[in-house]
Amino acid sequence: MKAIELFAGAGGLALGTANAGFDHQAVLEWDHDACDTIRENQRCGVKPVSSWPLHEIDVRKFDFRPLEGVDMVAGGPPCQPFSIGGKHRGPNDKRNLFPEVVRAVRETRPKAIVVENVRGLLRPAFAKFFEYVLLQLSFPKVVQKSDETWQSHLSRLERHQMCGTQKGLLYNVVFQSLNAADYGAPQKRYRVFIVGFRSDLHKPWSFPAPSHSRDALLYSQFVSGDYWEKHKVPTRRRPTAPERLCPRVEALKSSLFAPTEEPWVTVRDALVGLPEPTSSPSKTVLNHTLNPGARIYPGHTGSPLDEPAKALKAGDHGVPGGENMLAHPSGEVRYFTVRESARLQTFPDYYSLRGSWTEAMRQLGNAVPVCLAEAVAKSVSTRLA
Repeated sequence: MKAIELFAGAGGLALGTANAGFDHQAVLEWDHDACDTIRENQRCGVKPVSSWPLHEIDVRKFDFRPLEGVDMVAGGPPCQPFSIGGKHRGPNDKRNLFPEVVRAVRETRPKAIVVENVRGLLRPAFAKFFEYVLLQLSFPKVVQKSDETWQSHLSRLERHQMCGTQKGLLYNVVFQSLNAADYGAPQKRYRVFIVGFRSDLHKPWSFPAPSHSRDALLYSQFVSGDYWEKHKVPTRRRPTAPERLCPRVEALKSSLFAPTEEPWVTVRDALVGLPEPTSSPSKTVLNHTLNPGARIYPGHTGSPLDEPAKALKAGDHGVPGGENMLAHPSGEVRYFTVRESARLQTFPDYYSLRGSWTEAMRQLGNAVPVCLAEAVAKSVSTRLA
């Protein structure tokens, strides 16, 4: 199946969709450092990256019409207009590129659409704009006029939806906020996914069920003890359940059945096999160098070793203070290396990230966990098959 990838960044969503069986006909990204990451992996022969037709270009200047008939358009428009950590300008932010996703859909008529963004898009302040995004994707042929505000265009789309006689290019669109930890990522990272199927295909679809759960992790840690056995942690060094989780652990102990999902993947799980980083670049592991200077700030205390990590952050001017840190049980903290962060985003160990620590972490902080992208895309590809 053929796909187009918009706003590829370091390639997390594209890797996930490729793992799900999609063959990319175009991969678009304007950021030079992110493109260098993809080109470096192409030079190293990393599959499927080596076959991606990469375009370092502003998506607004790309003509999608020669690619009409692809199976899927996928992409994650820049999240800064809607991010909790951004300036919250939403539709008034020049980085709002949702209209380009709609144009790509209009010009290529794909069978399916997969769009992802930050959970902040669902905030009440953006409710009307989010409705606008969904209606544009549902009716991509109802184009905004040159003298029309987005609010006026929204009103026209609403009237079009209510008329009940829609014809032409239409999509059935649904959305959901997904926690990457529920799909095997060692990170509590929420992303909003919008998925649409062309209405003439008559393909009913729903989001895939979670494969992992917190309950299963708690059970393996504080009921069966399998988690500590796996990591060879002596009994005397095993922590007790945090007080806030004790009621849930007691309920699991009294249950007749163990959780059927896989346990959430923890930071300890994710870092298995990696040597402790030093200030000198590792000779055996890509992008595994210690960055000094990690400090705890109020409300920013790092990611505990035996839980999924907190969401990786990517600030405009580098990693925000107190973020992207590993918190040891002793209370000591240090920054995650680029390789450790790549594992938290489920990139393969042979995937190289280009640029300084700050730049590589920015790319990773903006990325979609590969396993989450794959779970959604595989569900889409199965339905299209």
